[in-house]
Amino acid sequence: MTKNITIMDGGMGQELYRRSGKPASPLWSAQVMIDTPELVVALHREFIEAGAQLITLNAYAATPERLTRDADISSFEPLQKAALQAAHAARDQADKPILIAGCLPPLVASYHPDLVPDNDQAESSYRRIVDIQAPGVDLFIAETLSTVREAEIVCRAVADIDHAVWVSFTVSDADGTRLRSDEPLQDGIDAAKAAGAEAILINCSAPEAVMQAMVLLAESEVAFGGLANGFTSITAMAPGGTVEAMTARDDLGPVSYADHAMDWVDRGATLIGGCCEVGPDHIAEIHKRVGQRAAAAH
Repeated sequence: MTKNITIMDGGMGQELYRRSGKPASPLWSAQVMIDTPELVVALHREFIEAGAQLITLNAYAATPERLTRDADISSFEPLQKAALQAAHAARDQADKPILIAGCLPPLVASYHPDLVPDNDQAESSYRRIVDIQAPGVDLFIAETLSTVREAEIVCRAVADIDHAVWVSFTVSDADGTRLRSDEPLQDGIDAAKAAGAEAILINCSAPEAVMQAMVLLAESEVAFGGLANGFTSITAMAPGGTVEAMTARDDLGPVSYADHAMDWVDRGATLIGGCCEVGPDHIAEIHKRVGQRAAAAH
């Protein structure tokens, strides 16, 4: 019997950077919300047309900490609202039900566990994001978390509202059983479950590392899945840096990426999508494979 698979979208930031034709900015995809919001709507629509059943707000870079460092904190609320408007515009044009996930990203920088703010500041910032996004989303995804502590904080930030939270960790590309902080992934799984996470995912990690993590997630007794990236390495990404520093692998086209994704499904994953360098064509291939399996099961 084939499990019910939820197909998620892919990475927004890299796609929007390429499509905008403008110099890279530390704000990544948030700058596009200011300059050309129609690109965001169009990309959401492409992921939906490719088969995604869930899209995530394009608000990854719009945290209080990042805006204070890289832009102007006064743009926090306008950017968050623009992300909501873009996602709803895309959903309104869809011919099928679409879930919209709120975005709870690393507050300061991806892949840098040493820069996670103290608990009080982090929870306060996440609550600010939750307060704006909650009326317009169906659930929250706390993504690219590199520490156990972040999982506990984001779950507390969402605990007082009637929204599910999915916790998504980023793991070491060399060892998918360890977080970027070098803490055991199992500790993160245990903490997320205890804090009330309804699903646990692995994102923005090499697909091979995601597969290593699936072995542990398969024993977690919660829904789980994967959203790998297509980078050769994440070591070049400094806090406040730009995507120009990153290089894409040349062996992760749609077919190859879908091969990895279906391996995760074989392990029991039911939430499948992509992260940086995974575009609509990749999601379309996953959608095709999932459909073929469903048809074969009948």
